[in-house]
Amino acid sequence: MLLIDCYCLEVLGLSSSVVSAEAASPTFFIALLAMGLGSFAIGVGEFISMGLLPEISTSLVITIPQAGHAISAYALGVVIGAPLLAIASTGRSRTRMLVVMMGLYALANIASALAPGYWSFMVLRLLSGFPHGTYFGIASLVAASLAPAHMRARAVAYVMLGLSLATLVGVPVATGLGQWLGWRSAFVLVGLIALASVICIIKFVPAEPARAGARIAHELSMFTNRQVWITLGIGAIGFGGLFAIFSYVKPTLMSLAGLTEVGVPLVLALFGAGMVVGNIVGSHMADKDLLGTIKRCLIWSMLACAFFALTASHLLLACLAVFCVGTVVVIGPAVQIRLMDVAGKAQTMAAAMNHSAFNFANAAGAFLGGVAIDAGFGYASTGWVGLFLSAAGLAMFYWMLVDARRQARCVAG
Repeated sequence: MLLIDCYCLEVLGLSSSVVSAEAASPTFFIALLAMGLGSFAIGVGEFISMGLLPEISTSLVITIPQAGHAISAYALGVVIGAPLLAIASTGRSRTRMLVVMMGLYALANIASALAPGYWSFMVLRLLSGFPHGTYFGIASLVAASLAPAHMRARAVAYVMLGLSLATLVGVPVATGLGQWLGWRSAFVLVGLIALASVICIIKFVPAEPARAGARIAHELSMFTNRQVWITLGIGAIGFGGLFAIFSYVKPTLMSLAGLTEVGVPLVLALFGAGMVVGNIVGSHMADKDLLGTIKRCLIWSMLACAFFALTASHLLLACLAVFCVGTVVVIGPAVQIRLMDVAGKAQTMAAAMNHSAFNFANAAGAFLGGVAIDAGFGYASTGWVGLFLSAAGLAMFYWMLVDARRQARCVAG
């Protein structure tokens, strides 16, 4: 009976072992900062298109929904690139692969700034997304391996904090730069930040040798693990609500709430502030109650999306709603740790596919939000799209629990 109970805890991602109280070293935090700079670059690169849709559409002579396709193209690049580059990383030094991923990211974003037209820009945004998932996946594994046992979720969250700070500081600054010097300058800035991250990773992240015994078959085993797939589904669907709203937040508030061009960076900063708060508070919650944090986050996402839909025409309340939507990002580190607990030997693939799933959410949220707008439901309808996607993610969460318990019963029988 004790063995069965232990198995149930393992399947649910809850370890029965006593958590270590080992303190983290200063070099640990410096390594996290170095990797966090890379996530900062990725955050600016991922979200900058959302703040410059009117400028991109005018420059390339396309509609704003067509310019929004750049968001979906980037996200699909993550979906495609994550498994391919995870396989290419098998058996290689994780620190070396971090350098390679960030170098590729720098080149792709600088190339995006040189795109002469719509299709070339779409292709380059697709390629820019390729290193995203694998970089975050490997950085999360490195951070968790360096962390004391009681700080795994926080270590992953600190790396992802660069993503949150990007929306708080980097995206508003890059948006202002793009409005001042042209949207292409913003993508050059992203490339330069990525190159700075390459230097910091080389200097401050402890070098890891190539992993002996790693096999591509081990990574591919993820594709037969139902718990991994359901967990990925939680992020792929439930996180889409955030992107349905944020992808169109600028035209929504400008058309419905009277937001001026000058106020756009402030609204983007409010979203980033919500992400920072969500990362810090949520990672502490996840270290104490992983599954409970995922469930509460999805319920909170439903409420935040509905709040935005109801207040989109009232500027102050809409700004508060944007902050609340930003806090939903807490689900990222929690789902990442959950995947580490259930992925077995497919750690790199599962970690990379987590960000592939989140960027599927990005693509789906942006697409469905655009569909609702084009169908005549208005910009505020993105909030209702977000509510639906968050509720679907919550349904996936309960399916995950039921499936885990069914597996435990099968072993017991």
